[in-house]
Amino acid sequence: MVHRVSRTFLGLIALVALASPALAGPPLLCHPYDIGSARSLPWDGAGNWARGDADYNVANLVKDTEALLTPSTPVIVRMETLRRAAIYASQDVKVAAQLYRTMTDRVLTADKTPAAGALAYLDAAYVTEAFREIGMLSQMSEFRDRAAAVAGLVKDVDAYGMVSKALVVRPGDPSLEFAAALIAAGTKGGAYAQHAEKARAGVKQDPLLAKNIGHVS
Repeated sequence: MVHRVSRTFLGLIALVALASPALAGPPLLCHPYDIGSARSLPWDGAGNWARGDADYNVANLVKDTEALLTPSTPVIVRMETLRRAAIYASQDVKVAAQLYRTMTDRVLTADKTPAAGALAYLDAAYVTEAFREIGMLSQMSEFRDRAAAVAGLVKDVDAYGMVSKALVVRPGDPSLEFAAALIAAGTKGGAYAQHAEKARAGVKQDPLLAKNIGHVS
């Protein structure tokens, strides 16, 4: 009986591990992506994943972010750009609302342009879930004053549903599977494991994914 209980306990631990992201902390914010020399928003990052460029004018954030998210921008570069954008936006709830509105408005025309539609769904999903995660950081000085207000912008919005639509448009894309895994991590553990497995299976197709696969393995 003791051995049977021990085996059951170990099995439960293994299942929990499979259903959880490999890196601790809010997965869309705390762990920068390696994008090599690709262009993104200006960033410092020295010693702190939340440290942007002190001289960056957040008033330009939405315009700058849109300019970087072109149809040819790789998925993981988009994710790093939106990670930075979400952190910058947390400094000003009005800017956060504008960023969220801009990303979600692009989804309204996604069905008319399927090639760009998957990326529009991804971008909106990433911002939505990143803002939800900011609500978890109210104990950090960088987010304390505005965490609840930023998270409130996306209350009851289904980020995973949006990234799932991206995968309908571009099925089998391993970098989108990677994004879906991280977006699912906080609320849909079973889906996380499935998407992470598909992302790991596709690393040979995408050098940027290969550099960042440690986020899910």
